[in-house]
Amino acid sequence: MTAQHPLDAQAPSDARTPSSGRTPSSGQAPSARTGRDRRTPRGLHSRRLLAHAGTYLVLLVAALLTLAPFLVSVMTAFTSPQQYAQQGPMTVPDPPVLDNFVRLFTDPDGFVTPVVVTVQMVAVILAGQMVFSVLAAYAFSHLRFPGRDALFWVYVATLMVPQVVVVVPLYLMMSEIGLRNTFWALVLPFVLGSPYAIFLLRENFRSVPTELMDAMRIDGAGTGRLLWNLVVPLNRPIIVTLVLITVVTHWNNFMWPMVITSGPTWRVITVATSALQSQYNNNWTLVMAGTTLAMLPLVILMIVFQKQITRSVGETTLR
Repeated sequence: MTAQHPLDAQAPSDARTPSSGRTPSSGQAPSARTGRDRRTPRGLHSRRLLAHAGTYLVLLVAALLTLAPFLVSVMTAFTSPQQYAQQGPMTVPDPPVLDNFVRLFTDPDGFVTPVVVTVQMVAVILAGQMVFSVLAAYAFSHLRFPGRDALFWVYVATLMVPQVVVVVPLYLMMSEIGLRNTFWALVLPFVLGSPYAIFLLRENFRSVPTELMDAMRIDGAGTGRLLWNLVVPLNRPIIVTLVLITVVTHWNNFMWPMVITSGPTWRVITVATSALQSQYNNNWTLVMAGTTLAMLPLVILMIVFQKQITRSVGETTLR
């Protein structure tokens, strides 16, 4: 029988010593972690609340800065000239009056002719741009002809050219053919399509499933039927958005109508609103009534068609 070494006899007790020494520390760690876990959600929740509050505060300030000019314009439009002279532009109309709007449509140089001319101009440009832009976008997306892509990108590159660069050449062209100060001078430079509209429609037309187009071709459908019965209905939201963009752009167009027309015969609403500032220099209530009237149709359009705009933007992003 072999004798047991004294160190071997002490080994079990020594092995238990570290274990017993680690037990208190391991017992304290969960309590410390539990305390941190209890504090972290509260701190994280507070930080999130502060972040949300800061975000909403910034959005509120931005909304106030954006909407304040429009609010002041509407308030001043319904304010009588006497109250405006006595209390200033930042007061609530007491009582609201419609005299400024009535005067706009009863004066000899009022807004009747500018509104009619503007509506006619926008309608003609809208019809021309939608028809020619849809046809061009379909040709660039589904028809094959020599130089198709090069012609498309050259045409789209005109978006990089500022409008002020082409105003003088356009003015000389219209003057040479005798169209200055006419209705056709207002619409001809814009009626044959828009590079932005053609670019946007082409990208959406290319996403139409080729299987559907092949199936319609097998059934005997030609190019016109494919375009108007398949491609256009599938892209109706983006077309509605382009309609709104076109209306807003040309309703607000100021520089070209001011350059190419003179006198009240073919004056559009933006030029008429600008003329009010010089014609009625001290009557700011009348000027603000004209400004409010000029932006009212656009606000109504955006409210009515906001769902279509949101839907078209979402579909374009997914594509």
